[in-house]
Formats: sequence, C-alpha cells, structure tokens
Amino acid sequence: MVPINSVLGGLNFLFPSSTISLRFKGSYLQNQVLMAAKKACESFSKSLIEDVHRWGCLKQTGVSLRYMMEFGSKPISKNLLISAQFLQKELAIRIARRAIELENLPYGLSQKPAVLKVRDWYLDSFRDLRAFPDIKNMNDEREFTEMIKAIKVRHNNVVPTMALGVQQLKKGMDPKIVYEDLVEIHQFLDRFYMSRIGIRMLIGQHVELHNPNPPPFVVGYIHTKMSPVEVATNASEDARAICCREYGSAPDVRIYGDPDFTFPYVPAHLHLMVFELVKNSLRAVQERFMDSDKVAPPIRIIVADGIEDVTIKVSDEGGGIPRSGLPKIFTYLYSTAKNPLDEHSDLGIGENVTMAGYGYGLPISRLYARYFGGDLQMISMEGYGTDAYLHLSRLGDSQEPLP
Repeated sequence: MVPINSVLGGLNFLFPSSTISLRFKGSYLQNQVLMAAKKACESFSKSLIEDVHRWGCLKQTGVSLRYMMEFGSKPISKNLLISAQFLQKELAIRIARRAIELENLPYGLSQKPAVLKVRDWYLDSFRDLRAFPDIKNMNDEREFTEMIKAIKVRHNNVVPTMALGVQQLKKGMDPKIVYEDLVEIHQFLDRFYMSRIGIRMLIGQHVELHNPNPPPFVVGYIHTKMSPVEVATNASEDARAICCREYGSAPDVRIYGDPDFTFPYVPAHLHLMVFELVKNSLRAVQERFMDSDKVAPPIRIIVADGIEDVTIKVSDEGGGIPRSGLPKIFTYLYSTAKNPLDEHSDLGIGENVTMAGYGYGLPISRLYARYFGGDLQMISMEGYGTDAYLHLSRLGDSQEPLP
C-alpha cells in the first residue's frame, strides 16, 4: 500500500483518497491505475491543478441559437477574432468545471480507469487552452482554430469511455442496488453530457464558420431553413440500414408532415435524436414480430408545426414499456439490451453503431433537445407500443443550460 500523495507530490485533485489500493482482480485494472498515476506524475503540475480550480470558479456565459445564427451570418475577420477570444476564455472555464467534477464523483467512480482517462483528456485540453497566447490577430485566430479542432477530436470518445467507467463501477457494486436510485451519478452525468454538448457546439460552430463555400442557408452548424421531414427521412433510413444489418430486415417507417416546412435548427442534433428514437422503435417492433406470421407494423413519424414548438412524434407497436420501467429509460445505468462495451477494447479508434447501445441514447437525446429549449417525453401503452414526443423550440431565444 503506497500513499499516493507521496508519489504525486500532493496532487489531491487527481486522487481524492489519501491511499490507493491495488487489490484489483487481474492485471488490467492494476496496470491502468499505475499508468494513470505515472501519467499524472509526469503530466500535471501542481500549478496546473491550482489553475483549474481558479478557472472552475469563474462564471460561464451562455449563448442562444438565435445569437449564434446572427453572429455567424457575417463571418468576417473581426467576428472570427471576437469569437476566438471569447472561446479561449469560455472553453477554459467550462472544461475546468468538468475536470473538477470528475475529481469528486460518488461511489469511487473517479478512480475507475476509464474515468481517469476522461479526466486526463479534460486536463490536457485545459492546459492547451491556457498555454495558448492571447489572440491578437488572424494568424493567432487560425492557429487557435486548429487547436480547438484537435481538442474536439481528443474528446470524440468521451461518451463511450464514461459509459465504460460506469460499467466498471457497476461490476464492483452490490447487484441488489437499484441503479436508477443512484441519483448523484445520474445528476452528474446529466450535467457532464449537457456541458459536453455545449462545448462541442461552440467549437464546431466556430470551426465551420471558416468554410469558404458554405451551402445555402447554412451558418456554421445551424441550417436557417432546415426541413424536419427531410432530416427525419435521412435519420430513419440510417436506422433502418442498421436494423437490416442486425436482423436481416426492418419494419417500414412512414413520415407525415409538410416537407416544405422549415425552421432554424442544428440538423446534426435533430438527426441524432430521431435516429435514436427510430432505432429503438425498429428494435422493439422487429423483436416483437420476429417469430410472428403477421407483417411487422410500420413506425409512424408525425411532424407538427406549432407556434412555440416543432413537435415530432415517433410511434411504434413494439409492445410498449411496463409503467414501472418508464422512470428507468432516462437513466444512464439502465438498458434492456446486452452491453456492447468491452473494457479491453480500444475506444480510441471509433465506435461501431449497434441497434442496442449502452443505454445512453434516450437520456442523451433528451439533453440535446433541452440544449436549445426543447424536451423529449415518452408515453407507453404496455402490450401495444410507445410514443416518443420530441419538442424542439422554434423561437431560438433560450440560453444554453449551463451546468
């Protein structure tokens, strides 16, 4: 038993407990912790950790979809410079806050190897942002843009890696514990992933404004005349392709709505949400009717244009969810499917999309909806099917939620 503080020179931030036990089953976890301790010793100075805590106390600044759209509609050098100067400070604050939170997670989650890896990514990114000199001209701005592009890539696999960390936690917990009751972990993950959505939106928006030939009506990540019917069609086709790959066939998807109706939104966000809802519905219907002589009923998508919201309803006849199971579907520790994550797999290369993921699709889709003032609700009829209501605010005035 080695006191970790003597190894790390008092970096309590990195390992909250004063000692670390190496009583792990197998050499994999043992090696991961030793590597993490070695990396921490080599990489993160005491002054950096103190800097993280200083910046983590600063106030975040939220922006609205409307502001992003109006500001980005004229990507002249002056605006790009202002944007870069804002991001240099804002990203450091947001990343510092998440790094601090990764320090103090309940139930020992902070010490799980996968979570240590995520924390290292956040500390590396904070260090990159703080080491970058003040942005004074367009050369500085271009270099800064390349750096934040690299930060975005570094964090590509945060979601599956954090999911792996939660899985590592679950393996060591009493199986009698009801996971949806672990409120602190769910609240942390909601804050953590909402912040991640915001960070990636801000970086992606700034980077895309450098496109010399943007498509018509596109401002960074935002499409000012996005057709929800068109996005829903593309997302449904992608989901059906995965269903066909996994099961050999897929139920039909029928979409009802005005294809000419448009409103300003982020197509990538909507695609992700509809894809997840349709994928869940396809799996439920396919598995319910797999051994039946009946033809599998179609998934129905209805797009409604309201004054405040655009609402997209995804309806299936996949048998529904028991009422007792409804509170679980938006938790991060619940999935009805076999978990595809493997702690021995290399998460750095990319992730293979499967019909049933690691139980994060619905809670993260709800966060994407809420990011711009919308929401996601599920209503189920056990024995029949499920309706998902995706509400998207069409006003664009709501500020980012800042956890």
